[in-house]
Amino acid sequence: MAIASPSAPSFSASSFCSTRTDSLPTGFTRFPSIAPPHAQRNRPHHHQHRRPGLALSARLNSSTPSGAGGSVSPNNGGDLQYELFYGFSPQRGRRGSPVFVTLPVDAVGPAGQVRRAKAMAQSFRALAAAGVEGVVMEVWWGLVERDRPRVYNWQGYLEIIALARRWGLKVRAVMAFHQCGTGPGDPHWIPLPLWVLEEIDKDPDLAFSDRFGRQNLEYISLGCDILPVLCGRSPIQAYTDFMRNFRDAFRPFFGAIITGIQVGMGPAGELRYPSCPSHKLTWAWRSRELGEFQCYDKYMLASLNACAREIGMREWGDGGPIGTGNLMHDPEHTDFFRSDKGSWKTPYGEFFLEWYSGMLLQHGERICRVAETIFRGTEVNTSAKVAGIHWHYGTESHPSELTAGYYNTSTRDGYLPIVRMFARYGFTLCCSCFEMKDSEEKQINSVSSPEGFLKQLLLAARVCDVPLEGENSTANLDDASFQQVVRMSKFDSDGLEKPSFSFNFVRMDKTMFEYQNWVRFTRFVRQMSNANIFRAKLSFGGDIQQFLTSRSDAKFGIAYAYC
Repeated sequence: MAIASPSAPSFSASSFCSTRTDSLPTGFTRFPSIAPPHAQRNRPHHHQHRRPGLALSARLNSSTPSGAGGSVSPNNGGDLQYELFYGFSPQRGRRGSPVFVTLPVDAVGPAGQVRRAKAMAQSFRALAAAGVEGVVMEVWWGLVERDRPRVYNWQGYLEIIALARRWGLKVRAVMAFHQCGTGPGDPHWIPLPLWVLEEIDKDPDLAFSDRFGRQNLEYISLGCDILPVLCGRSPIQAYTDFMRNFRDAFRPFFGAIITGIQVGMGPAGELRYPSCPSHKLTWAWRSRELGEFQCYDKYMLASLNACAREIGMREWGDGGPIGTGNLMHDPEHTDFFRSDKGSWKTPYGEFFLEWYSGMLLQHGERICRVAETIFRGTEVNTSAKVAGIHWHYGTESHPSELTAGYYNTSTRDGYLPIVRMFARYGFTLCCSCFEMKDSEEKQINSVSSPEGFLKQLLLAARVCDVPLEGENSTANLDDASFQQVVRMSKFDSDGLEKPSFSFNFVRMDKTMFEYQNWVRFTRFVRQMSNANIFRAKLSFGGDIQQFLTSRSDAKFGIAYAYC
């Protein structure tokens, strides 16, 4: 169901120099509500932490939601008559932090179908039995609006919602406006929509570029956020139309099944520049890379030039800083990042970093504003993610954070402005690194500090009264990693009367369901939730613990299915 896009905002060079000059896109269309009665109420403010129960309205038992354009059931309704009911709502008895599990990247295939549907159903059954609160479902722009602008295919995601409903799981949906993978040979390759790539072919400056002219296609350059460069629409308008269409197609499930919307704001869904290609962040030597400033496409340069002229320093607007060294340089051996007389502390360095980080903050504000408007009154929690870039946290200049757009140094808090922005729009903050320890990372890089980074971010969230979603950076399934997550979650929650922390485990794969890994994972879920969910009764009799110990396929069958 396509929706007319908002009219294109006007453009002037000076609009790049302010974080609040762009107006909210016009043209929002109000639709008659098709949500259950309880969903008509306004979405609660984030610090109320209201969590709807499992009760579904009669409308949700229908296999065809109004306006969705198709069935929500993998087999057109028959299977949906079989439901898993708990003896009580897990949310009512929960005293700790709920755990969600992120689905495989390729949960939905290129044609819009659920991949490995039988294995997925088994997985959901096991997750429900383990007491997991729900799943995180990445909704890829490159799959849903793949071939033509404003033509959306939600079928595979509707089927995932049906599976979640059957097994009593909640869903957090991620609006994934970024590329996944390194190229067509990558098994997890999901590019931007094909029609967007055609526009980038016509105008390569729609992609980010570094000082060497290397392009990055993970995310559209935020320098053209409000310019009509995508078949007459701006990127912000394209994201807006996508989210609005998602809201209308999935509205019946908001509050009862879909409880959260994470809005992608950059590469890997994180509010940052692609200073380091996302796939490199999993490499062992990632902890030494400085990153590259992404300000050399014509749209970013136009903004920089306009801001430099505005303060009477035209020579500052020709490009990024010089003297930043190569990617693997020691920052102390560079002119820009070094602690002693580094040019990051000069008036020029401060100007550039204020502009560079300000552009990122402006981008986040635009998306927060439209997302808050779109999902207002739907009883879903909105969130956004900040990257966990910690490998130069122990230096004065924090170079890898600076190139990613976080103006965070030993003398300046670069995360507090971002968290304050999330607070203004009622967003939850999502961040990773919860399983990482300084003692281990410093063996690779002495100036790395994931715990230091994370504590700074958690303190900013507490100051601004912003709830938190934690994530792991790598899918470690050892007890030490799980215990570190528990420890850091307690750091966030200690002293709070009503803690508001939840955890997204990234991600579900075949190794997760191997016996020893599964035992460790379910023990972790119990520690986090701190509720007696393992004795919940099933409608077919017996309890979940008996089900787990008596059914070998719950432990091993899914792992084989994912091979």
